[in-house]
Amino acid sequence: MLTGQLKNDIDKLWEKFWTGGITNPLTVIEQISYLMFARMLDMQEEVAERKAARSKKEFDRLFPNTPEGQLLRWKNFKNLSGKELHKHLKNEVYPYFASLGQHAEEEGLGSEGSATQALGHIGEYMKDADLEIKNESVLVSAVEMVDNLPLTQSDVKGDIYEYLLSKLTTAGINGQFRTPRHIIDAMVELIDPQPTDIICDPACGTAGFLARTMEYLNRVHSSDAGTFEDEEGNKHYTGDLLDPYREHINKQMFWGFDFDTTMLRVSSMNMMLHGVNGANIL
Repeated sequence: MLTGQLKNDIDKLWEKFWTGGITNPLTVIEQISYLMFARMLDMQEEVAERKAARSKKEFDRLFPNTPEGQLLRWKNFKNLSGKELHKHLKNEVYPYFASLGQHAEEEGLGSEGSATQALGHIGEYMKDADLEIKNESVLVSAVEMVDNLPLTQSDVKGDIYEYLLSKLTTAGINGQFRTPRHIIDAMVELIDPQPTDIICDPACGTAGFLARTMEYLNRVHSSDAGTFEDEEGNKHYTGDLLDPYREHINKQMFWGFDFDTTMLRVSSMNMMLHGVNGANIL
C-alpha cells in the first residue's frame, strides 16, 4: 500500500503532464516508466560497484567507464538543466538503452533474475523508446519525482506502478479494458496459484493479472519475520518463503501475450517492478 504523501506526489506529477500537453494516460505511464528504468539500472550498477570494491574483482559494467559512458547514469544526468536534460535523454540515454537491451538479448548478459537480464526481455520493446515530454519543466519535475520514489523497497515499487496503471480507467482505442483490482483479486484467490505453477494471460494488457498473482504469492508465502507494517499501518510482505522457487518464478512461471508494443513495454516494466525479472511477455 502507498502512503498518502506518495499518492499526492504522483497525482501532482500527473497533473503536470496533463497541463504540459500529454493527455494520453498510457503515454504518461510509458514516459515515467523509462525514467524509472534509468534510475533502477543506475541503482543496480551502484550495488555491483560496492560488491566489486569489497571483493576487488572486476565486473560486467552496464555503463562504460568513460566520461561519456558515466554521463548515461541517472545520478550523473539527473541534475542537468531542462534543455540539456531533454537533449541528453533523447540523443544519448534512450538510444543507449535500446542498444543495451539488444545486446542483453543476444548475449544473455547478467546473472539469473538480475535487472540486466530483465533488460534483455524489455530491450526489444525499448528499441523504439522515445522522449515525448516536450515541456522542459515537466521533464525536470518528472525526474525529480522519480528520484524521490522509494524504488529500493521492492513491494512499494509494484504498488507505485499499480497506482499509475489505475489511472487507465477508460478503454483504449484497441479495446483494452482494465479489469478492476477487486475482480482480479477474487479470481486469483479462487485459483490459489502455487509457486510451482505456470500461469498465462493470453491478452495481458498491462499484466494486471500476472502482477497481482505475484503479490498474492508474496502475501501467502511470507513468514512472520518477512511481514512488516509501515508508519501508516499498511502491511508489507517480502515473500521470503518463495526463495527456493525464485528461478522458476523469474524464468518460467509467468507468460503474457499482447499485440500492442506499448502494452508489452508497460507489462514488462510492471512485472519487473513486482520482482519478476524474466517474465515472458511476448
